[in-house]
Amino acid sequence: MPDYLDDLRLAHVLADAADAATTARFKALDLKVETKPDMTPVSEADKAAEELIRGHLQRARPRDAILGEEYGVEGTGPRRWVIDPIDGTKNYVRGVPVWATLIALTEAGEGGYQPVVGLVSAPALGRRWWAAKGHGAYTGRSLSTATRMHVSKVASLSDASFAYSSLSGWEERGTLNGFLDLTREVWRTRAYGDFWSYMMVAEGTVDLCAEPELSLWDMAATAIVVTEAGGTFTGLDGRPGPHSGNAAASNGLLHEELLGYLNERY
Repeated sequence: MPDYLDDLRLAHVLADAADAATTARFKALDLKVETKPDMTPVSEADKAAEELIRGHLQRARPRDAILGEEYGVEGTGPRRWVIDPIDGTKNYVRGVPVWATLIALTEAGEGGYQPVVGLVSAPALGRRWWAAKGHGAYTGRSLSTATRMHVSKVASLSDASFAYSSLSGWEERGTLNGFLDLTREVWRTRAYGDFWSYMMVAEGTVDLCAEPELSLWDMAATAIVVTEAGGTFTGLDGRPGPHSGNAAASNGLLHEELLGYLNERY
């Protein structure tokens, strides 16, 4: 089995470059922001960071394909990098420090492209998380100063911390009542949202989280970090991996209960 460590090192180089670009424009008074056709915001920093990452990849991995949120798919082949230049753009443009660059390497396999390397870098929080298939999940500022992560061992919903993003998506999906039932069963709830909820599941500080509507670039990096930390990452349909258009992540012990509540329709 490939060890992917060279690819992980490259992901750190890419993240370092992206961090420099995004932090330079964070809270800039002249930051340019547009609205995309799907009514979500995109800033000049999103575009610049993705262009920077693509340029590095084209030089370092010219045979690999690239999928990014802002510029789509480029190239073909069994290896494809998946990029979200700024996950949490709404936070970024409002000056909230909860945003990150997500970088994943996926490989073609059964069920589509599967993540084998994932890195989440949140420079405004001073945090970075990463994983490579078969090597575990880590947090730190560099490969040489890292702490291995593992999910929690909480086995009861009454003791569990549940993180989510917003309520509207559950209402649109028709499962708001099940979602609310879950919030009443768990110990505590917090709307951390975006990448941060999944990284806290990997760290063991949150026990379960879910979002009703996501894209592949929102999940590819976070999925492998959670699973390499010993957790479970699926769609709300229970399908493993980041391919269902939504996500549920947990320490594994509570996953079936999580899915049960979030699929209740009444």
